This record gives sequence, structure tokens and C-alpha cells, in this order.
Amino acid sequence: MTVSTIKMTAQQYLQLGEDPPGVRLELVNGEVAVSPSPVPDHAYAIIELAILLGQHVKRNGLGRVYSDLDIVLGPHDVRCPDMIFVARARLNIVGKKAVQGPPDLCIEVISPGSASVDRTDRFDEYQAFGVACYWIIDPAERTIEAYKLAEGRYVRCGRGQSSDIVRLPPFPDLEIPLAELWQPE
Repeated sequence: MTVSTIKMTAQQYLQLGEDPPGVRLELVNGEVAVSPSPVPDHAYAIIELAILLGQHVKRNGLGRVYSDLDIVLGPHDVRCPDMIFVARARLNIVGKKAVQGPPDLCIEVISPGSASVDRTDRFDEYQAFGVACYWIIDPAERTIEAYKLAEGRYVRCGRGQSSDIVRLPPFPDLEIPLAELWQPE
């Protein structure tokens, strides 16, 4: 018996079209990975952060903030971070269907069951791909962690919890009141 081990390429994956309702698709090592839609705490944090970041970025002409946009990490890898930022000088990497280069910032919000993927798999992939900054937000723990690439490795450069007000790279002039990211109980 012969078993096929052909991997899907990033370009083939991008031809699939939009994700079906209720699931999120990514290409990981040539295989389509499926994850469920975000839970309410996750969705709330993303919307609130998008408002804060979007206004700051637009007001200061820094670039663009995107949510749920594919980034091609390699010939067999396409990830869809919860949110990304691309600096104005690098907007040429944003293509018609995906980002074809490392964003300046990737943000992942942990959902039930995604902690190891966000803290290990995506962490390692974004680091290897050269994403300058990576934020991990955990609504259950009410924390944010920020990492910055230094000599090819992520170094933690910021952390906050609960109602802290933080300033994180690449936005040194933006105060983020964390209490606004957490869904009211």
C-alpha cells in the first residue's frame, strides 16, 4: 500500500477561500488545522484592543491594524493571528489575500484550549519568522505579556495584569488600560 505524504503549500491554501462559519483554519506544516470560533471573553478583548490600537495607529499615521488576516510564514505554513500591526513603511507586505512577510506585531488572545499553541507553537513560529513583537493576552488570568525580538530570540519586555496600565512595544506612547480589555462580570 502507498500512502501520500504530499503537503499543501501556502499558495494552495490561500486559494481555498474564506473559513467556513464557526471555525478558523490555518496551515501548519502543510496540513490544515481547525480551531473553534472564539469564546466571548476572547472576542471582547479583541474588540476593545482593536479600538484602542486602531485609534492610536490611525491618529498617528503609524500603519494599519488588522484582525483575522492570514500571514504566510513559509512555503507550508499560514497562520491567522487574532490581530496584527504593520508599520506604514512596510505596508507593501500586505497582499490581496495575505500578509507576505513578518508583521511588526502579532497578538494572540488565549481561549480555552489554545494556551499551549499560543505560548509555544505560535511563539516559536513568530520568533523564527522574524515578527518583531508578540503579545499574548489571557482573559481568564487577566494578563498581557509582551515580547520583543532581540538577536533572533524573544525577550519579555512587558507584562501587566488586572487593572494595570501598560505601555508595550512597538507603541511606547500608547497607554493600555487593561481593565478595558476584560469583559465585565
